[in-house]
Amino acid sequence: MRKKILASILGATFVIGALVGCGSSDATADAQPKADEATEAKEENKELTTITVAASATPHAEILEYAAPLLEEKGYKLEVTVFDDYVQPNLVVDSGEFDANYFQHVPYLDSFNEEKGTHLVNAGGIHYEPFGIYPGQKASLDDIEDGDTIAIPNDTTNEARALLLLQDNGLLTLKDGAGLTATVNDITENPKNIKFEELEAAQVARVKDEVAFVVLNGNYALEAGYSVSKDSIAYESADSEAAKTYVNIIAVAEGHENDEGIKALVEVLTSDDVKSYIESTYDGAVVPF
Repeated sequence: MRKKILASILGATFVIGALVGCGSSDATADAQPKADEATEAKEENKELTTITVAASATPHAEILEYAAPLLEEKGYKLEVTVFDDYVQPNLVVDSGEFDANYFQHVPYLDSFNEEKGTHLVNAGGIHYEPFGIYPGQKASLDDIEDGDTIAIPNDTTNEARALLLLQDNGLLTLKDGAGLTATVNDITENPKNIKFEELEAAQVARVKDEVAFVVLNGNYALEAGYSVSKDSIAYESADSEAAKTYVNIIAVAEGHENDEGIKALVEVLTSDDVKSYIESTYDGAVVPF
C-alpha cells in the first residue's frame, strides 16, 4: 500500500514596486512595474524538475516534506510516496518507476540485492535510528520469566540486529561469528527459554500487548508512539558501530547515484538546516549521520 504526498510547497512571490526619483518621467515609472511583472511571470512559469521518492512514513517522509522547500530553491520539486513495507520501495526504484527511496540501511540494501537480483546502490547516508527494546506486557528486563515471548523483525539484517541487542543485554548468547546474519538458529544459550515471534518489521509493534517485549526499528518505534529516550528499555548508542553500519540512506538504481537531482537531494538532506530539524523533532530517535 502506498500513499502519495506532494511535498512541494510553492512560496508566494512578492513584488516590491520600484521607487521613482524626482524628475523621472511617467513612462519610466510605468516601465519598471511592467518589467517586474515580466520577471515575476517568468519565474512563476519556470518548470521545476520532479524527483520521485518512495519512503517510509516516519521519519523519512516527514524529513523529505521539511526538505522540499529547500530543494525547490535548487530547481527541483519533490514528490514523495509513502510505503508501509520494506519490499516495494526497492522494486519501484529498480524498475525505474521512482528515482530514489529513503527508508533503509546498507546491510538491508545489500541483502535485498542478493536475494531479489536488484541493482540498487547507496547515494548518500542521511540519518541513524537507534534500534531499541521496548516494553510489551512487561516494563523491565528483570521481570522476564521462563518461556516469555519477544517479538522481533524477521528480515535478515534486522533480525540479526535485534538478536545482537538482546545479546548485549544478557538475554541470550549467539554463536561466534554470527554477526549481521544471525538468526534464532544461531542462539547457543537461552537461559530463560525465550520464545521469538518473528514478524515483518512493520507488524512488530502491533503485538506489543501480546508479548513480553518488542524489538523495533527506529521508524516503527516512532509510529507506535514510543520515544527512544523515554520509553526504550535499552537501545544502541549513537557512537556505536551500529550507528555507522545502519545509517539510513538514499538508494537509487545503479548508475544514477551521480545524477544532478540525486546529488541535490542528498546535499539538502545533509544540510545544517535539515540536521537541526531532525535533532529538534525526534527526541533522539533519529540522529543525523
